[in-house]
Order: sequence, then structure tokens, then C-alpha cells
Amino acid sequence: MARTAPTDFEREAWDCGLRHVVGLDEVGCGPLAGPVVAGAVVLRPRSRPIEGVFDSKALSAKQREAAAIEIRECVFAWALGAASTREIERLNIRRATILAMRRAIARLPVEPERLLVDGRRIPELGDHTAIIQGDRKSLSIACASILAKVVRDRLMRSLGSRYPEYGWETNKGYATGMHLAAIHRLGPTPHHRATWSPVAQRELFEEAVVGS
Repeated sequence: MARTAPTDFEREAWDCGLRHVVGLDEVGCGPLAGPVVAGAVVLRPRSRPIEGVFDSKALSAKQREAAAIEIRECVFAWALGAASTREIERLNIRRATILAMRRAIARLPVEPERLLVDGRRIPELGDHTAIIQGDRKSLSIACASILAKVVRDRLMRSLGSRYPEYGWETNKGYATGMHLAAIHRLGPTPHHRATWSPVAQRELFEEAVVGS
């Protein structure tokens, strides 16, 4: 039987009379290319767990796509926010991730009455409940994780068709052997995080060769 994230954290809030409980998660902090994307999801109060909705990393691409369809049909509200490669470079990944999260929250049609966030506390988000491994412990966070992952993966596949040498259709911008070899051979694209190692190391090596 497929693993399913529970609604214990949401039910605790619902029992206190709160209705707009927002689960928040991000994807794309680790890759060498592409944006960071955040998802925000509000479940219908007293809703039951959606079978098979769990940590997006534990699901196959096919399972995530199917789950995303059901999530969009079942939940009360959902929204996405992103921060571009340029914003990641300008702000740093942490601040860019917070920006993407704030954008997702701002696009919801309701004001959060309680915010559940995957991972450690993020003071810049104000009052919230931080849940380590939240995408396994909170259904709304798991839903947010899946929606963000599906959209970011689609974007990277689209970009991959323009830059096929880097293998983004399969590696989604992460530092696989194929991706690293392509960076070494061809250099970075405009969608690479140019100041990140090993992207930056390749550019610094070229500068040293040219300057010698």
C-alpha cells in the first residue's frame, strides 16, 4: 500500500477553529541550474488524507504527475511561486527561496491562519510551524512539495530541449556526471547558477588559462 502523509498537524489547527492552514515547501535548492520553486497548499477543513500523497522525492515522476492532478482537484486552494536563476545569484539561495515562498503565499486566495513549513524555522516568514521532514508528516506540505516538483521538472525538461547536451530532461539541473561533463566541455548556459561550484570553478579555470 502506498505511503500517505497524515493530517495530524492540520487537524490540530482545525480543532482550534482555524480553516486556512497552509502547507509550504520548496524544490530546486540544490541544482546547478534553473529556478527554485515553492508550493503553498490549503486543504479543505477536515479532509481525509489523499492516498499516495507523500514526500515528492519518494515518488516516481509518473506518480507525482498523477498525484498533482488529484491534489489540484481536491484541495481548497493552491499556488506556486518561483525565484529565477538571476535572483538566486543576486540574493543567494536562501533569500531566493524565501522570496519564492512569499510569492506562493501571496498568490493564495486566502490569508494563512497557520503556516506549516517543511524543514527548520525561517524567521523571515514570521509565525509558523517548522516541521523536519514535513513532506512526510503533513499532507498539505506533501501536496505543496509535489506541485512544486512537477512544475519545476516540466520547466527543466522544456529548457533541456533548448540545451540538450546538459541532460536536464533527466537530471533536472542537478550535478550528475553527464551534467558536470557538459559544463566542463561547453561552459555554462544563462540558466546556470554561475557563481556555484563547480560552474564557477570551470569559469575560474578558463580565466586563469587566458590570463597566463
